[in-house]
Amino acid sequence: MLHTRICDMLGIEHPIISAPMSGGTAAAELAAAVSEAGGFGLIGGMTSGGPEWLREQIHKVRQLTNKPFGVGFISSFPGLNEFVKVALEERVVAISHSFADPTPYIPAALASGVKVIAQVQTVAQAVVAAQAEVDILVAQGSEAGGHTGYSGTLPMVTAVLDIAGNIPVLAAGGIADGRGLAAVLVLGAEGAWMGTRFYASRESGGENWEKERMLEAGTDDTVLTKIYDLTFESPFPRDVGDRVLRNDYTASWHGRNDDVIIHREELRAQVVKAEEEGNARVAAVRAGNAVGMIHEIKPAGEIIREIVAVAERILRERPDQVLR
Repeated sequence: MLHTRICDMLGIEHPIISAPMSGGTAAAELAAAVSEAGGFGLIGGMTSGGPEWLREQIHKVRQLTNKPFGVGFISSFPGLNEFVKVALEERVVAISHSFADPTPYIPAALASGVKVIAQVQTVAQAVVAAQAEVDILVAQGSEAGGHTGYSGTLPMVTAVLDIAGNIPVLAAGGIADGRGLAAVLVLGAEGAWMGTRFYASRESGGENWEKERMLEAGTDDTVLTKIYDLTFESPFPRDVGDRVLRNDYTASWHGRNDDVIIHREELRAQVVKAEEEGNARVAAVRAGNAVGMIHEIKPAGEIIREIVAVAERILRERPDQVLR
């Protein structure tokens, strides 16, 4: 069976972590399903529901499973401290920080016995997080869905491994099946952090029209853009892009950042209306390059079992096929 340091550190059976997707996508149902199946489920902690929504979600996960789980944050967003306070008060196993320096959050987590995971998009960020002595690093490549950086997953993971020392590294970006998990384990990662694959699961809080659009999409159907963030003035760092499925909106506005800013108010109204109507031609559907591997909406537990089975088979059989 697959077993890495991350399994011992988080108390899980399989080295698979579900990304803490925001907006209620990675809520209690998904986090609990992933954890119950032996992975590590993360609640997406930053939502419009507020800190008490997060507390309710944590309690709900505990009603659904007794397995370890955590909470992840978009740490560049305002109001973060109140959300982190809830997660620490509830003593989740781990919290993750993305898109901001995790250093200020280390002492309180350490005092609470909560592990800190830092997702990084550059080697410079990884150096800062390693110096802060986070427990786990996540090297995120640009193949990831939603908000991500501009370095590919394989070189990003390799570079972070080179500076991580004894800190375990997870790979994120473009991983949606057992082949991807096997590949990053051979590379030296301790496991895989997956978002898009779990977005397209039954327990995901994503809208049905978003999931249906994912099933239609292929690997070539994504674009890394800034236009939705500029439309909504989302507080992500300037060096972070947003990988979405191509649609009429990206065809019209991608690469026209200054024009988006000029027409922001009318464009925002168009996108909000499209979201309300489930119109994927205008509204953003955030998905990574791995979307082309997804052909069916399945329960999260089934997804994990299939990924693990394929990865184990590859790791057993492939060496004899390539070594002489």
